[in-house]
Amino acid sequence: MSLVGSYVALSKPLVLAFPVFLLAWLRFGIAALAMPHWLRRPPDEPSMSTRTRGLVFLESFLGNFLFSICMLFGVSMTTAVSAGVIMASIPAVVAIGSRVFLREAITRRTALAIACAAGGIGLLAIAPAQSTAHAGGTGTPSIPWLGNVLVFCAVLCEAAYAVIGKSLTGKLSPKRISSLINLWGFLLSTPLGLWFALRFDFAAVPLGLWGLLVVYALAASIWTVWLWMTGLKRVPASQAGVFTVMLPVSAALIGVLVLGESLSLLQVCAFAFALLGVVLATWPARRR
Repeated sequence: MSLVGSYVALSKPLVLAFPVFLLAWLRFGIAALAMPHWLRRPPDEPSMSTRTRGLVFLESFLGNFLFSICMLFGVSMTTAVSAGVIMASIPAVVAIGSRVFLREAITRRTALAIACAAGGIGLLAIAPAQSTAHAGGTGTPSIPWLGNVLVFCAVLCEAAYAVIGKSLTGKLSPKRISSLINLWGFLLSTPLGLWFALRFDFAAVPLGLWGLLVVYALAASIWTVWLWMTGLKRVPASQAGVFTVMLPVSAALIGVLVLGESLSLLQVCAFAFALLGVVLATWPARRR
């Protein structure tokens, strides 16, 4: 989750240099070249059922492809700090998903956490001027509300990724899940990716951004997926949700420390609301 938050923030310079669909296609393509050997089915792994194949597709479509598109478009329209605040709602959204799809009860404390997350997002919505503040000429467009909506759509995709991923870890190895959902992401992004690639001036991209692109591709499609799936194999999904707190924290820290963004008073309050919701949602229950 720390890596996810970091690449959410560090993708901001990349979306200024590459069209979003081309960036997503390059990300999946670079990762596919790095892990073709992970596609091979281990001898002790059973053949995938129709349901498992469907879950793999949904895991990629929602948690990989749509998450990348919503997140990349979103951070191109808002600040990394604002994206971090919105992503602090992930534990609460996972709780709602668990209630709807897994029939898990939502406690009073979790309901309060959801309200805190909504309050943090609401503060961002009423302060568009502060949300668009940026430093160092990052070129953030003056439509932060749309960027914030897209980032929240990415939150919904990430929640689906967590719920579906728990089911897949009981059927496939983490490496195979990583490679399969990345391959689906590459196939889904290829039509628009190729269209933009034929019209893009690759020679105009600085060498440093190519290096950042490789790190982004490896982190987003290999390292984070393998770590998350390996953890989910050993930890209940409800406990894994605790660690999503590192996503918004690392995204905001990268925005401030690396991208030169500043924290306005309303953003600080919004972040405090969001983190309070995270604490409430993830605090261990008292044993009786």
